[in-house]
Amino acid sequence: MAKKKIKIDQSLCIGCGCCAGTYPEDIKIGDSGLAEPINGQGEEEAVGVCPVGAISVEE
Repeated sequence: MAKKKIKIDQSLCIGCGCCAGTYPEDIKIGDSGLAEPINGQGEEEAVGVCPVGAISVEE
């Protein structure tokens, strides 16, 4: 599946690591303890793994 531009709202992120654990090639937990996109691209399905809705896809 083609990767899309993803955005992580760090004001919502709780740093649980679900996204980074599921999509480690696209998302990491940064030094702040919050999720960060690795290169700004990711799988659209990553939106569904975040329990607080901090991940969105930009069309």
